[in-house]
Amino acid sequence: MSSRPPAAGSDTDAGAVEAAVSAQIAPSPELLERVARVRTELVRRVEEAAKARGSPLVRALVAGSAARGTFLQDRLDIDLFLLFPPELPRDRLREEGLALGRAVLTEPETRYAEHPYLRGKFEGFAVDAVPGYAVSDSAHPLSAVDRTPFHQAYLTERETPETVREIRLTKQFLRAIGVYGSEARTEGVSGYLVELLIVRFGTFHALLTEARRWRIPVRLTEPDQEPPRLPENVALILPDPVDPHRNVASALSRRNLGLLILAAGAYLDRPSEQWFEIALPARLTRDDALARIQVRGTHVTVVTLPRPDLVDDTLYPQVRKAGRAIAEELTRSEFPPLGWALAVDGSRVYLVFEVPHSRRSAVRMQDGPPAGIDRVGNFLEKWTSPEAPLLQGPYVREDGSLAVETRRKEQTVEEVLRGVFPRLSLGRDLTPSDPKEVTIQPLAEVAESPGLLVALRELLDKRLPWLGRPSPSRA
Repeated sequence: MSSRPPAAGSDTDAGAVEAAVSAQIAPSPELLERVARVRTELVRRVEEAAKARGSPLVRALVAGSAARGTFLQDRLDIDLFLLFPPELPRDRLREEGLALGRAVLTEPETRYAEHPYLRGKFEGFAVDAVPGYAVSDSAHPLSAVDRTPFHQAYLTERETPETVREIRLTKQFLRAIGVYGSEARTEGVSGYLVELLIVRFGTFHALLTEARRWRIPVRLTEPDQEPPRLPENVALILPDPVDPHRNVASALSRRNLGLLILAAGAYLDRPSEQWFEIALPARLTRDDALARIQVRGTHVTVVTLPRPDLVDDTLYPQVRKAGRAIAEELTRSEFPPLGWALAVDGSRVYLVFEVPHSRRSAVRMQDGPPAGIDRVGNFLEKWTSPEAPLLQGPYVREDGSLAVETRRKEQTVEEVLRGVFPRLSLGRDLTPSDPKEVTIQPLAEVAESPGLLVALRELLDKRLPWLGRPSPSRA
């Protein structure tokens, strides 16, 4: 992207931009025809495999963007749903779903979400074969994917070639600003949510016009229709039309919704094709980060943990919980974080914290009882002992209470964290069985790695993505 926002433009400018981008991101007629043929063939092959196996398959269908043509020309996964009777036990559901997936897909690889599913290839396309239940009521699903046929029917009835174009534009815009995808890693806008928003507002342009006026939390419903038990940090509420008790936007973070609101206004003021370009992340090495914190006069400490064998949607919430617990402890220990970030690679979890200073004073204030009460004797006896780690006192403060100043053992941020780490409340699967597997070090002592660099970029290179990079004089 350019380092300077595009010039202000009119609705006509926006229309020309959106027409040009639509032509670039739309699948070709040949690809659409090929996907339609593959969808039909996949279902036929699965039904044949189920018949040959005597499997209790009720229905197989391809749903999602591949079925509705709302995918982008450079981003397509085909979702094949294998639906079984509601009374089928879970272990049998897994067994039958995986068996049918293996019967039709090449290079099958077992992956895990709520239950195992297969990712493989079919005629050159990546396909996820996901088992679920053929429920009759979308408001009472037995698994996370059971609403899918109802989503498919709802959107198919309402989408037109014009809305499909607007959906693709919206997806590409959200990709470019980094908020597309409802995975726990991203905490962004799901494809289903994009389609519902366009069905509701009509066009990409109309959606952004509304979005620039939003204030978090956003409620796209009447208060008495809000899903129950909403978390306190909810960003946007949009009930699922096939299950009004479910918030479609539950995965969206306040941070990412805030980014979308700002981007909506900025795009409408200055439309340009640059808004739809996927920018490569800036390169930031460990030495770059060390130079930045020297200029900032701060300190970065790095906590690394072994990565547990969990799928991302289970892992990332636990890592964020651990990050918040560490940040709260740092604040209590007089190292209030200026910011923190996380990253996960193949074997390690990284949590990095920027604090104002690397050391705290050796002095710790210890409050005592008011003069004249019975506990004064015990307090004086304790703190006049020759073994007491006393720096000053006991003495009487202005309010009439006793106090002493003691010597702290842990003075650096790393010493403090090592001391408290065993009692911190981390995610259920994050606490390693061997404490030696946890490292807590200043950034200068940590070896450079891909995961560390991702976390450092998130911590020290924060900037609205459409503003580009600052000039060297501002860095």
